[in-house]
Amino acid sequence: MTQPQYQIDDARFGFLTVGSSSLEKLYGGCRWAEGPVWFNDLGCLLWSDIPNQRILRYAANPLDGQGVSVFRSQSNFANGHTRDGQGRLVSCEHGARRVTRTEIDGSITVLADQYKGKRLNSPNDVIVHSDGSIWFTDPTYGIMSDYEGYRATPEQPVHGVYRIDTSGQITLVADDFAQPNGLVFSPDESKLYIADSAFSHDASFPRHIRVFDVAGGKLSNGRVFAQIDNGLPDGIRIDVEGNLWSSAGDGVHCFAPDGTRLGKIFVPETVANLTFGGPMRNRLFITATSSLYSIYVAATGAQRP
Repeated sequence: MTQPQYQIDDARFGFLTVGSSSLEKLYGGCRWAEGPVWFNDLGCLLWSDIPNQRILRYAANPLDGQGVSVFRSQSNFANGHTRDGQGRLVSCEHGARRVTRTEIDGSITVLADQYKGKRLNSPNDVIVHSDGSIWFTDPTYGIMSDYEGYRATPEQPVHGVYRIDTSGQITLVADDFAQPNGLVFSPDESKLYIADSAFSHDASFPRHIRVFDVAGGKLSNGRVFAQIDNGLPDGIRIDVEGNLWSSAGDGVHCFAPDGTRLGKIFVPETVANLTFGGPMRNRLFITATSSLYSIYVAATGAQRP
């Protein structure tokens, strides 16, 4: 029996899907696909194949040709990516335990690799605020084994969330996570959503997304926004209406701004991350275990650098 494409939990989800659009597999052969970021000016998507130490590039322009190539090899086990206000690539590297920026000339600038004189754990995912500050999560996934980085003992006493201001100053903004993972601002940047995804067979470990109020570069009023009922929340994205789209064990879960789950898009592999792309920001690119998928939706991704 063929698995259905969607699960509709709330009638509102029907207005966010496209009945004639189906899930497309664009590429396979990764060991753990992660960190997709869309470059609209170049008509391409970059994403990480962490254990293979490479960043891959999917060219999505049907006129110029479509296909996958290696953007960067020996990527230091790069994981999450975003772009800053100048369009430069900002990346989290498990191997070097740092956050970097790729300059226009291709050179690499280190933005953060330590806090209070101690090495970071393994920066995981990253976003940029409209004020130019860079926010990233720092769980220990990249130092737990030699598969997605290099096994090491954590030096930081917490699994934190950090902010880098435009002067380069690094501030710890949250310190009470089991394993902070994906993060995204609400469309008006008044809220910050952060996935907490401690990997454990113990059901008591968090498998939820938290939300915080944002003001003056600080977080407050942290509370649970939504629970994931299959697998763990990892990468998360937001659309212009404030609906949150999360990775999960069985696909992509979509939540309304009030935390109500609207529905699911089923994917045949465990989803690690996702991003909105395409000229209209209505194409959902999904990195799932060994593959890159996409599906068109009736939602528009919130504009980010």
